[in-house]
Amino acid sequence: MTDASATTPRRPGEQALAALGLGAPAPDPADASPHAFPDGGRWRTEIPSCEGPEALAVVLEEASRLDVPIHRISQGSGVWMLTDAEITEMVGATAERSIELCLFTGPRGTWDIGGSTRTDSRGAGLRARGHDAVAGCVEDAVRATELGVKCLLVADEGVLWTLHRARAAGIIPADTTLKVSALIGPVNPASYALYENLGADSINVPSDLTLDHLTEIRRVSGAPMDMYIEAPDDLGGYVRMYEVAELIRRGAPLYLKFGLSKAPGIYPYGQHMRDLTLSTARERVRRGRLALDLLARHGADGDMAPLGSRLPGKLNRFATPA
Repeated sequence: MTDASATTPRRPGEQALAALGLGAPAPDPADASPHAFPDGGRWRTEIPSCEGPEALAVVLEEASRLDVPIHRISQGSGVWMLTDAEITEMVGATAERSIELCLFTGPRGTWDIGGSTRTDSRGAGLRARGHDAVAGCVEDAVRATELGVKCLLVADEGVLWTLHRARAAGIIPADTTLKVSALIGPVNPASYALYENLGADSINVPSDLTLDHLTEIRRVSGAPMDMYIEAPDDLGGYVRMYEVAELIRRGAPLYLKFGLSKAPGIYPYGQHMRDLTLSTARERVRRGRLALDLLARHGADGDMAPLGSRLPGKLNRFATPA
């Protein structure tokens, strides 16, 4: 990474367009996020869809080869799709490198008997249907944290609130972080602030939010935001590489998620999808290198949070019942 203090950040094509009389107005300082991670960093990195120890090994090897710094690695199939030995291996490999490991909790709408998620209206979406689905999420959370997992992915408001209460009650460790999935990501400031108050430590917003939307959110909440810089096809397939610097300026504190478009879905993962999963894991890291190179070329790669940092800082919460 370059020393940002030695360069002045520039926007893509800025000098060439100015020479042609096509320059854009200077960015408005009022649009910039006033927030940061507790260590002062304004962005972290995440490699998603890392579905087991073998995929994790590929990600770590490729990250070392391409010099891609990683703060967090997340998995999408779910805790219940991994054995205790597999979880333990992943916990050990990430802990050795001070990377946060985040595993998805419990059954969710597309995988149970409800058909409403497959209608045009999408029904209840990806949420946990019924008491038993919530119970499955809690079971996953307890099992994963007992095996050393420190970050849990959730796709339901009730599950989020329940796990936040469990954290407050000491049922799961107090330093467990709760991450809201892109599958239910909020699209306005009010809902973003609601997730923060329900216990979210980072919130994945849809990748189709505009820059103005990010500024609107940052006027009401400083909770860490996650965003796919390249989104999977089932989340829109958006590629926002050239906007990375502005996404950070508007959305900090921000996790840059390096997803992959034009790739088949791999959830729930099994050995029958091994080759695809390993090849896409490798390419996600390469996409990260491309985004980081863009930031460096534009002199905008400063303010990365220190590697090993994971906590969100002080956030707003609803009071939990006694």
